[in-house]
Amino acid sequence: MTDQTEGTEYERRLVAAWRGAERTLSRSLREPTVAELLASLAEAPYDLDEQADVYGDGVVSALERRVADLLGMDDAAFFPTGTMAQQIALRCWAGRTGNPLVALHPMSHPERWESGALSAVSGLRTAHPTTDPRQPSAEEVAALPEPFGTLMLELPLRDAGYLLPTWEELEELVEAAREREAVVHFDGARLWESTVHFGRTLPEIAALADSVYVSLYKSLGGLSGACLAGPAEFVEETRVWRHRYGGRVFRQFPAALSALTGLDRELPRLPAYVEQARLVAAALGPALAASGIAWSRVNPEVPHTHQFQVWLPFEAPHLTDTALRTAEETGRVLFRQWSPTVVPGIAMTELTITTPGLSWTPADVASAVADFTARL
Repeated sequence: MTDQTEGTEYERRLVAAWRGAERTLSRSLREPTVAELLASLAEAPYDLDEQADVYGDGVVSALERRVADLLGMDDAAFFPTGTMAQQIALRCWAGRTGNPLVALHPMSHPERWESGALSAVSGLRTAHPTTDPRQPSAEEVAALPEPFGTLMLELPLRDAGYLLPTWEELEELVEAAREREAVVHFDGARLWESTVHFGRTLPEIAALADSVYVSLYKSLGGLSGACLAGPAEFVEETRVWRHRYGGRVFRQFPAALSALTGLDRELPRLPAYVEQARLVAAALGPALAASGIAWSRVNPEVPHTHQFQVWLPFEAPHLTDTALRTAEETGRVLFRQWSPTVVPGIAMTELTITTPGLSWTPADVASAVADFTARL
């Protein structure tokens, strides 16, 4: 079996195949070169003759104001990472409520991808309304046996398939937290693309929460960074903690410029990406069934955002190898890298639809599936 670990020749081969493909559903964040990223900064919607930022002024302040306005919130603070933004938000709410217990899903980012930082760094504890791979219900939040200070909702819940509650369910979840005298924080790393599913604007969604974190690179294509939005007094407190956590960076204009570009270019396109994801997902199921594969799953069947999962009954390395060979031999990328699941012999991959995928038809999807399955 080839070595598929990061930083290997295999990984370089993957990126080369993706960059060389003529047809793809999206472009991976691993594909751009340093030169390409530097050139893109010159296209930012900002006066580049302005003085460069120093400790968060200038273009960084302009970005913070832009994000706050988009979300309809008093203020927003820029953070170098979403992990830092969320840890500080939850720490500040714990101090204000006097309760260190955070109710959140066990598949959420702080529980899965932050090395236990909530407890190790901030001394917080967590409680799980449910362990099922879905959003929690209002009844489950109401039934938590301990008082909790903050309810954190990841919108969408990425590891469960980019799942969102309905708008009515979201309102009920927030009300359940209020009845428990808790504040509500949205992990909105991918909140930008959730407006289609909810049928509501960004300010309407954000208004349900006391604070909201949004990523500036995951869906917007920025270089890095995040913003934390909320009441002015709360956001000002998070800036103090940002300094304490080492997040008051001298210059941040590359991340800020790329974020402003993403807000101008990618944010208006996200609704079209979501609609196209639903077309691709609807075509995938029948195409996989027609290929003769014994079992497959598109999760969710109707995507809630422009990203969703596909599950197949093969080992993950074999599927990644097959996807690579298909890209190299056909110049078309449908699937990329696959990961093992908790079920032996079942692997999962994530599909993302962006501008390159808008031209795909159901027939294109079926043809790409046939190319892939013929090489399994």
